[in-house]
Amino acid sequence: MTPEQFRRHAHELVDWMADYLRDVGDYPVVPDVQPGRIRASLPPGPPRDGEPFDRIAADFRELIVPGMTHWNHPGWFGYFPANHSPPSILAEMLTATLGAQCMSWQTSPAATELEQVMMEWLRGMLGLPAEFTGVIQDTASTATLVALLTARDRAGAEPGRLTVYASAEAHSSIPKGARLAGFAPEHLRLVPVDETFAMDSSALGALMASDVALGLVPACVVATVGTTSSTAVDPLAEIGAVCRRHGAWLHVDAAYAGAAAILPERRALFDGVELADSFVFNPHKWLLTNFDCSAYFVRDVPALLRTFSAAPAYLRTAHDPEVSNFRDWGIQLGRRFRALKLWFVIRSYGVEGLRAMLRRHIVLAEEFRSWVDAEPGFVVPAPSPFGLVCLRHEPPALAGDGAATDEWNRALLARVNASGQVFLTHTQLDGRYTIRMAIGQWATEREQVARAWERIRHSAG
Repeated sequence: MTPEQFRRHAHELVDWMADYLRDVGDYPVVPDVQPGRIRASLPPGPPRDGEPFDRIAADFRELIVPGMTHWNHPGWFGYFPANHSPPSILAEMLTATLGAQCMSWQTSPAATELEQVMMEWLRGMLGLPAEFTGVIQDTASTATLVALLTARDRAGAEPGRLTVYASAEAHSSIPKGARLAGFAPEHLRLVPVDETFAMDSSALGALMASDVALGLVPACVVATVGTTSSTAVDPLAEIGAVCRRHGAWLHVDAAYAGAAAILPERRALFDGVELADSFVFNPHKWLLTNFDCSAYFVRDVPALLRTFSAAPAYLRTAHDPEVSNFRDWGIQLGRRFRALKLWFVIRSYGVEGLRAMLRRHIVLAEEFRSWVDAEPGFVVPAPSPFGLVCLRHEPPALAGDGAATDEWNRALLARVNASGQVFLTHTQLDGRYTIRMAIGQWATEREQVARAWERIRHSAG
């Protein structure tokens, strides 16, 4: 493909992209396809000779797009948001064009230094302590594994004596990360939660004291601000005090909800973060930045580097003593130029523009919850401090029959999603099937939230 052919095809694709951003709400949120259908529409082997790009682009539109789930549909209320925005998309186009490998300062000086500045911008926006230094990881799961590995090494005891703690509502990446980091599965403590589904700090303290009495060494506690099931907020100040007492590393997982820390009126939910050793949140969830982009902040940079630094002769440069080589700040050696899209997004919207977006989503969630609270037969089993509302329908005819009520709500969710206009997901709270309404897509307006509620009410009737 010549530069001029590239120019023509790129313009055609950008036209398609702009139309997609305008019209994504016209697609069904989730495709109506059966497993194997798309695979069956594709040739079983590669072409012998190259094909015209026009044909490839046509197959993308006709074979691939109809089989995609549209995470940025305004009717997307499932899981958590996976936001993007026009400035972020444009930055990704430039990142792909540059094709840079940003593993060290020398391999891309601008990428390294822009990342340092973007992490400092984010640190200030979130109100994190000045002692924190940031680095971009791919996902919060990776960042948590980085924290667990660093905590393991800093603890300084044989791995068989180390213990890890997280709430029973913590994300599934925590036990997975603990296992990958070499902690014995039987030394992962899932701490009980209170009536708001937040970690019980008293139970944490009792567990840690008991483990110490047994000769074990508390290495790490993972606290959550905004749990996946219900966005519960663990009491960071109380947990931090327990960690300080036992010398354990405190990692705060705020993958979804961390973005809300840029709102002064939500900052109190993060009280105690100053006691943390590390903190992670995902701009690719609720801050208009394409996946993947996870912001990881750490207090003890030397401890991080002791765990991850690797400097074979072929990677050493004359500038190493005076620069940061981010290959030594995590698991990956190769790194994408992720800071560029953050730069484009923050400059395009400004802090106040991002705050306005978050506030709009939180207000919509509050209004949605008020509708649910006012509707007979519906219950909201958990607080809603951010953009997620959990709900169940409990028909009087099924009172006292938990299994039947669970099955009723499972069928209710299926009916709601069958419309193709909205998409919600579920979880379990207190062992009960619970529907989740996650409001956070950049294109979502009150119209789509009201439509979702009407679908729920109609399907429950």
